[in-house]
Amino acid sequence: MPPDAVSCRKRAIHRILLPLFAAFLLTACVTAPVQQMSDARQAIQSAMEAGAARRAPELLQEARDLVEAAERALAARDYRRAGELAARAREKAIAAREASLASGKEERKTE
Repeated sequence: MPPDAVSCRKRAIHRILLPLFAAFLLTACVTAPVQQMSDARQAIQSAMEAGAARRAPELLQEARDLVEAAERALAARDYRRAGELAARAREKAIAAREASLASGKEERKTE
C-alpha cells in the first residue's frame, strides 16, 4: 500500500474510534445522583412539615411519584434519568411547600 493510503486509513480509523471512545468515557463518568435524591427527599419532608399533605396534596403526591420513578431509574443504573427525575421531584416539593404556606396564610386571614 502506498504511504498516503496508510495515512488516510489511519485517519479514517481515528475519526471512527475517537468519538466512540469519547462517548464511552462520558457514559462511564456519570455517577449516581446521590445529592439530587437527598435534596428531593428533604424538599418533600419540608413540604410535609409545612402542611402540604393537607393543603397541597396533589403537588406533594407528584413529588413523591417522581422520587419513586427516580429510585427505579437508579436501580436500573440510568443515573442521568434518575438525576432529572430527582430534580423535578425537588421542584414539585418546593411548589407544594410554597402552595401550602400560601394557603396557610389565607386560612389565618379568614379566621
